[in-house]
Amino acid sequence: MATKKDFLKDVIKHIDIKEHNVVKLVDSMESMAFTARDLNRAARIYETMLKDDNCAVILTLAGSLFSAGLKRVVFDLVNNSMVDAIVSTGAIMVDQDFFEALGFKHYIGSPFVDDNQMRDLHIDRIYDTFIDEDELRICDDTTAKIFDSLEPRPYSSRELLWHFGKYLEDNGGPKVEDSVIWAAYKNNVPIFVPAFSDCSAGFGIVMHQHKNPEKHLSFDSGKDFYELTQIKLNSKETGIFMIGGGVPKNFTQDIVVAADILQEDAPMHKYAVQITVADVRDGALSSSTLKEASSWGKVETTYEQMVYSEATLAMPLIAGYAYHKGVWKNRKKREFQKIFSLSPSLS
Repeated sequence: MATKKDFLKDVIKHIDIKEHNVVKLVDSMESMAFTARDLNRAARIYETMLKDDNCAVILTLAGSLFSAGLKRVVFDLVNNSMVDAIVSTGAIMVDQDFFEALGFKHYIGSPFVDDNQMRDLHIDRIYDTFIDEDELRICDDTTAKIFDSLEPRPYSSRELLWHFGKYLEDNGGPKVEDSVIWAAYKNNVPIFVPAFSDCSAGFGIVMHQHKNPEKHLSFDSGKDFYELTQIKLNSKETGIFMIGGGVPKNFTQDIVVAADILQEDAPMHKYAVQITVADVRDGALSSSTLKEASSWGKVETTYEQMVYSEATLAMPLIAGYAYHKGVWKNRKKREFQKIFSLSPSLS
């Protein structure tokens, strides 16, 4: 009879954009057609964002990205001042990044397995990737432990993810070298998860509030929106690099409208790139085009590009192109974490 060890043996490895100079490859795509040409233009727009001294870059993440091997890409963007704020789903940041920072792994799997057998073995499947459910429960428990240690009050997800980074720092650092939460903590790059309950932190908050019915912390999504709007208000220009769509995409686009309400004539996002596989015809948020966002007053149309490609293919090429062009080397750190009164050292 098969055991858990028979399935959880080959570890997902995160691609390292530093090892692969893709500049010539991406440049050659300029004279091609279809998605190749779109990708080339997207890479050049992202490079332009980084060259623009007035532009703050916001990275949005949706989909099962880090479990698929893209974590080190984002880690390098944070460490090399190629992104100034991150808006993500909870699963990417907690169930995948924080999970691996605690010492756990994602494993190469297959979609052609008996999922009833997987359930019996406590193995969760993400298409062709496996994760140990028992280890994921430890991640759940750890988030509850962090919540139990904090002052009972409403928190933005940014505040709580800062505390996740501090927890790793105070406990000897992450068990891996490429934790995005930890890198963001060290580089003062704020991370927002607008739907924070939709991940291990959601199970953690259930445990925390059940244990502390009269006096507990809570997630303040309104504070999330207000704080990310502050980043817009503290930036002359903004550019967004969006992987997938969903809540992170719309949340980040909406800060333009919020900023305009607080400060008349707030500029739209000057630059925008989105990688998605979603079809536009059903009007779904993940697939609504950047040109469509312009009708809502969110994105300018001069420097915008949709790339209809799966993220594990397109993101390393676009990020790797910008990295090897080297424009980030003289780019100043914005350290937006410091604009919030998070702790005495940052206030």
